[in-house]
Amino acid sequence: MQHSSPESDGSHRGIMSFGDHLEELRFRLILCLVVPLPLAIVLFAFASTIRDFLTEPALRAMTANGLPARMQALGPAEVLTTDLKLSLIGAIVLSAPWILWQAWKFVEPGLYANERRFVHLLVPGSAGLTLAGLAFLYWVMLPLMLQVLISFGVPGPANAFGITDAAERVDQIETTGMPLFPIRTDPPENPAPGEVWIDPVTSELVMVVPVRGDENKFELLSTSLNRAGTIAQEFRLGEYIGFVLTLALAVSIAFQMPLVILLLGWIGLADRRFLQRNRRYALLVCALFGAVLTPADVLSMILLLIPLYLLYEVGILLLRFAPADRVARGSLFSDRSDAVSTAEEDASRSSENPYEPYDPSTVSPTARNEDLDPENRDESIESDPDDDPGSTDETRGPGGS
Repeated sequence: MQHSSPESDGSHRGIMSFGDHLEELRFRLILCLVVPLPLAIVLFAFASTIRDFLTEPALRAMTANGLPARMQALGPAEVLTTDLKLSLIGAIVLSAPWILWQAWKFVEPGLYANERRFVHLLVPGSAGLTLAGLAFLYWVMLPLMLQVLISFGVPGPANAFGITDAAERVDQIETTGMPLFPIRTDPPENPAPGEVWIDPVTSELVMVVPVRGDENKFELLSTSLNRAGTIAQEFRLGEYIGFVLTLALAVSIAFQMPLVILLLGWIGLADRRFLQRNRRYALLVCALFGAVLTPADVLSMILLLIPLYLLYEVGILLLRFAPADRVARGSLFSDRSDAVSTAEEDASRSSENPYEPYDPSTVSPTARNEDLDPENRDESIESDPDDDPGSTDETRGPGGS
């Protein structure tokens, strides 16, 4: 049997010393830092925009529950450290394709062509699943989760009362000269200095005051109006950003489940039929992951449980349409009609009577030639099977006489 050389398999293997490997690794690590560091400096200029984008779901949930839509910074450097953290993490996320490309270039020379085909499927799949997980977290999971978590500590309007003649009461108060703050959802077009009103949407008391150092310019200052209660929900900026980033990391890892299942199937540790038979246990494991990766509320666990189980089913489909042998051959998207017809033909042959007499006349010379040894194919085609005295009884099987 002839063994193919690495060159015939399309690989780029070469003999490298341990020092050469270290030098190549050092070179790739330097290249990995070329893009993220300048990008972090650029993103720091837009850190406030990124901060507003991440805090928008919390502010909407606070507004929906009648709380002032604002975050707290309890330290003088908290906003600066938060912006630095966001710029660095944002630079790493945006430069992830470049970092993965450098990692790929480091390991590519040591892989055969069939081994490189597995990486070509895994890397784009991992990137797509990560983006899908982050989008699901921001637009679906995070708003509902914050809505439920914030509503637990919001006191109800225990002292609410009705006013049937609200307009008459306003007129009476104005005639007596008592201060009366109007209720406005939008600021007036030409506000007067010292004008005050209440914004019912944000639950704030807004006032027009002059800018310090310039009496000809004015700005709007506001203060929060909270309901009477023992709990005042005011969120710290740094803790909230850390909470969101932790959830993003957990969801990104959890959304890699289809590729993990695919890898287990490729190395022989998972079988598609076994995964289909144990769906109930997979649902239990997904529920445990949902309980661990999310805060302690049922809605958050269910919100993560549903996509995790759907990803489990996606992993089973990937094992069906992307088995290891087809990926290694590079025929992932080829037509399977030939393979199906061959399998059906083999099944029909195996169901035939094994004791049926063998009739050489029903087999074409080409088929007999393919079943024989390659060195004797030409001679077997020219010879007549009936002329061979040794093939009368041995080839007929137990059914012949």
